[in-house]
Amino acid sequence: MDYDTWSEKRETTTVAVDEHDLEVAYYDDGDGEPVLFCHGIPTSSFLWRDVAPALSDDYRVIAPDMVGYGNSAMHDGFDRSIRAQEAMIDGLVEELGLESLTFVGHDLGGGVGLRYAVHDPDAIDRLVLSNAVCYDSWPIETIVDLGLPATINEMGVDDVRETLEGVFRDTRYDDPEEAFVDGMLAPWDSEEAVISLSRNAIGTNTSHTTEIDPSEIPARTLLLWGAEDEFQEIEYAERLEGDISDAELVGLDEASHWVMADRPDAYAERLREFLDE
Repeated sequence: MDYDTWSEKRETTTVAVDEHDLEVAYYDDGDGEPVLFCHGIPTSSFLWRDVAPALSDDYRVIAPDMVGYGNSAMHDGFDRSIRAQEAMIDGLVEELGLESLTFVGHDLGGGVGLRYAVHDPDAIDRLVLSNAVCYDSWPIETIVDLGLPATINEMGVDDVRETLEGVFRDTRYDDPEEAFVDGMLAPWDSEEAVISLSRNAIGTNTSHTTEIDPSEIPARTLLLWGAEDEFQEIEYAERLEGDISDAELVGLDEASHWVMADRPDAYAERLREFLDE
């Protein structure tokens, strides 16, 4: 599925975050138990294009764009940290009338899931974390640099897209298909989007993962990790497995940070096994 097709399938609603009414775009398909997918930085819900739709025959699949990303609100003037994204998810869950769900989070989205599972344990039956930010594993230097006004003010749209293209190409395990790169770059196509990306980047706050205790998570947890990740190394997943009482680590070889794109079939198969257990 290409980015335009994915965008056409998204719906929108308004969610209050810190007293700001923000538009949230989300993919919503299927019936049954809800499974919510949360992406990270600098991506969008399109990250899940090879995984989420395949589950919609048996589950209700929901994949929002975090605020500041994708087709969600990008204007200036609101917090984009994972603390704020947690509030957005909570508001979206309430808006959609969901009582409990499976939360699948990647990168920053995994950090959101960790916080949500600690703060509202009744809301999450099962938790899946993939190459998630946790403890003091983040942020990485490239993202921090993009969050500095002195950096972003010297960069135009083309400069930012060139930088991101390098990230998406160079950090995949194998050469990525063009649809992946094009889809990852698509939202960052305007000056407003460039500023939003910078605000997203400066909102990467290590305190938001170090302030929680993963041992307080009661949810059955799958750590579905790309074993070749240079950003969120598998040692962090091993630490989470030790701290979360009901956790299992599955490392996928020949997969980088972008595990669901590097190994979509293996990722989807193991995820479905976990959901069907």
